Amino acid sequence: MLPLLVALISYLLGSLVTGVLYSRARGADISGRDLPGGSGTYRQFGRNAAILVTAGDILKGVLAVALARALTPELTWLATLAVVLGHCYPVFFRFQGGAGIAPFLGALLVAAPLTLLGTLGTGLVLIPLYRATLQSRLKLNAVPFATAVAVPVGLLLSLRYGGLPDLLAGGAAMALRAVHLLAFPVGPGDRA
Repeated sequence: MLPLLVALISYLLGSLVTGVLYSRARGADISGRDLPGGSGTYRQFGRNAAILVTAGDILKGVLAVALARALTPELTWLATLAVVLGHCYPVFFRFQGGAGIAPFLGALLVAAPLTLLGTLGTGLVLIPLYRATLQSRLKLNAVPFATAVAVPVGLLLSLRYGGLPDLLAGGAAMALRAVHLLAFPVGPGDRA
């Protein structure tokens, strides 16, 4: 029963997509115009809004995994999977959410902080390289691309520092969303 409870609460937390809530509070729904994560919010509403939305989405991941750790410590991966899927496919917003990066970061912050730091560092190095070389041809935001490359590095780090199940669960959910976004882009110029 506890695994189902952890999955359900984590999914519902993930479904509270901060970018959609923020944009609706401002009187303009970001859905259909852009992704409701930090970068989409930045493009639509500016830096301060993006910081607020990103922090809210990270907090969802932190809360989901902290709850799982308190109830069933061996199932933090289930909370990670559910919170990322909730963010990507939110039940409250017609299953149209973001890419899942921020809640995934929040989940790893609790489940595997050293693995997160190494993986994040790799991604941050790749972002400017991708923007300079491939972004104009692929028309995919640099962050999901860098994430897809950094995850294998994270896998190696997780073998040493922990968090492998969480990394695999969150990475699988984000990979599913990335494929979906490539097939069905969102927003002006079909940016994903």
